Amino acid sequence: MKRFPAGRYGRQRLEFFPAPYHAPLRAFAALVFPWVGDQVLLCDIEDRGWCIPSGRVEPNEEPCEAAYREAVEEAGAILHSMQYIGCYRISERGEVRWADVFVAGVKDLVEITCPNESRGRKLVSPDILPSIYHMWNPLMEEMFVFSKEVLERQLRIGDKGLLSKLQFSTEL
Repeated sequence: MKRFPAGRYGRQRLEFFPAPYHAPLRAFAALVFPWVGDQVLLCDIEDRGWCIPSGRVEPNEEPCEAAYREAVEEAGAILHSMQYIGCYRISERGEVRWADVFVAGVKDLVEITCPNESRGRKLVSPDILPSIYHMWNPLMEEMFVFSKEVLERQLRIGDKGLLSKLQFSTEL
């Protein structure tokens, strides 16, 4: 199994465990890496800045449903080919929480449904992520590479070249 470096977010320590590993406890949050060709879709969140869509898993909601919902609410992204890629173990002062992580292609961009949370969206190439991503560290760097590799592999196997069809021009 591939090993990832640990990361930090404030006082929290982040560790990533790739699929097929599943958290021993229900995930409290879900994140999705949404790709359009060679670009990733980021949203500008009030208290975080530029980041991937993410948020809490609501009661009676599955983590994959939360990731899809957050993508629509924060980035106006309609996703396809979503796949679970692993989970974060988030620890702080002896407390441990889990967040499920997904990757997906972006099928369409629509109006952002929660403008009070998100100030906008943009497609960016991976080479500019270190200068704009809100918590850039070696773990995040590897996560973007890993998520892109997983999606490309999934699309090659399952969708017979759909990745090349996803290169669309959308006014952001």
